[in-house]
Amino acid sequence: MNELLVLQPHDKDLGGGFKVRRLLPAAKRRSVGPFVFFDHFGPATETPGSQHDVRPHPHIGLATVTYLFEGAMMHRDSLGSVQEILPGAINWMTAGRGIVHSERKPERLMGDTYVNHGLQLWAALPQAFEEVAPSFAHTAASAIPELDVQGAQVRVLIGEAFGVASPVKTFAPTVYLDVALQPGASFVLPALAAELAIYVVDGRLAIDGTPVDVHTMVALPDGQGATLTAAQAVRLVVIGGAPLDGPRFITWNFVSSRRERILQAGDDWAAQRMGQVPGETEFIPLPGHPFKVQSPEPDTGTTPV
Repeated sequence: MNELLVLQPHDKDLGGGFKVRRLLPAAKRRSVGPFVFFDHFGPATETPGSQHDVRPHPHIGLATVTYLFEGAMMHRDSLGSVQEILPGAINWMTAGRGIVHSERKPERLMGDTYVNHGLQLWAALPQAFEEVAPSFAHTAASAIPELDVQGAQVRVLIGEAFGVASPVKTFAPTVYLDVALQPGASFVLPALAAELAIYVVDGRLAIDGTPVDVHTMVALPDGQGATLTAAQAVRLVVIGGAPLDGPRFITWNFVSSRRERILQAGDDWAAQRMGQVPGETEFIPLPGHPFKVQSPEPDTGTTPV
């Protein structure tokens, strides 16, 4: 890739009126670094009567990466992990050979009105680690490096940038930054990884002089950085890393380099052989069984169910 690639969001309803903007995978680009999935949800007002809980569901072959700007979510998984996710923290769940988790409204907020706003990404695991034991790691907001760079506030969520390193452990070179630009800012983003993309969370900016609207992702030319200019205050994230070590099949909540592994995961979930979240009896059923495994080729335009 030798020019800017602009990706527009596709709205997805996850149920109960809870909508997300999905940027990856896209017809023009299936991944950026290890990231094969990118959802932006909110800002959404949660009221005492709203029901946007995500019931227990499975994953294989990936790591979920959850980051909140506002609000709170309660994570529970089949390992017995129970963790309230709060703004500024990074929650990295390695699915590996298989894990089940739920994401629900915290009990303490059942009677409150508040705003939920954040991002959920999936990082495909390198082929050598696709079948590792599942695990969950929470990194509190206070442990994430934050610094002033060229007048911008930069949080190094994952990876290394501007002389600091995040404590979040990954399986491959990965970059994930939260950047706040002030009005009139000019910010030089170096080539932090072989593949990089910029997503505009709030506001508008220009990338190497090209105007970019809010809720738009721009993949940079391979191995290059960019100059970002903002006439107004802008919040953006930078994602990227080393290219994937081969294509990935992505079907429903499953990611794998092997088609037969996706089919096996579907059989296992349909038979409820992938574990259970302690204390929960609900679950999201498999959407059609047997289901079609989507092509890993880059220009199919297919997205997860």
